[in-house]
Amino acid sequence: MAKAEKAPKGQREPREKDAEAGAEVVERLVAINRVAKTVKGGRRMAFAALVVVGDGRGRIGAGSGKAREVPEAIRKATEQAKRSMIRVPLREGRTLHHDVEARFGGGSIRLRSAVPGTGIIAGGPLRAVFEVLGIQDVVAKSLGSSNPYNMVKAALEAFQKMESPRMVAARRGRRVNEVLGRKGDVKEQADV
Repeated sequence: MAKAEKAPKGQREPREKDAEAGAEVVERLVAINRVAKTVKGGRRMAFAALVVVGDGRGRIGAGSGKAREVPEAIRKATEQAKRSMIRVPLREGRTLHHDVEARFGGGSIRLRSAVPGTGIIAGGPLRAVFEVLGIQDVVAKSLGSSNPYNMVKAALEAFQKMESPRMVAARRGRRVNEVLGRKGDVKEQADV
């Protein structure tokens, strides 16, 4: 077999994470704001964008970008979101493993897993988050601030707290069936 070509001098080899981040991502623009910086000559207008990206199979990232033009702000936000992607364990690939609450700044959210057919019951920025993540059944309630930046960051914090039964079993040094409280040799339901 031929040896893989090395990157030219001064350029790093692409990391596997970078290659994975570019494959089939769905992006959603959550918010766009016009912002102003006051300078000596008056106000300098710019645009700030908040974007969430995901692969629809349990990976999600969020990013914000600021530029003088809207498309450039969106591009910057998308790049940042792709770099900050995290993996979220999903149950049956459609909902959360357990209920979870999280806060970020003034934004507080409560996420609950739901039975098949429930759909995405969430408003505004949270709906975009669940769509790119690939969740089909979830109930979400936003308490406190409705600032989209804080709501999205609170959702990402909630996803960081999420644990599958397999993760709990590994942490406790037990088998998945013991964690789920099942008797006998039953097929493991825990998706990673």
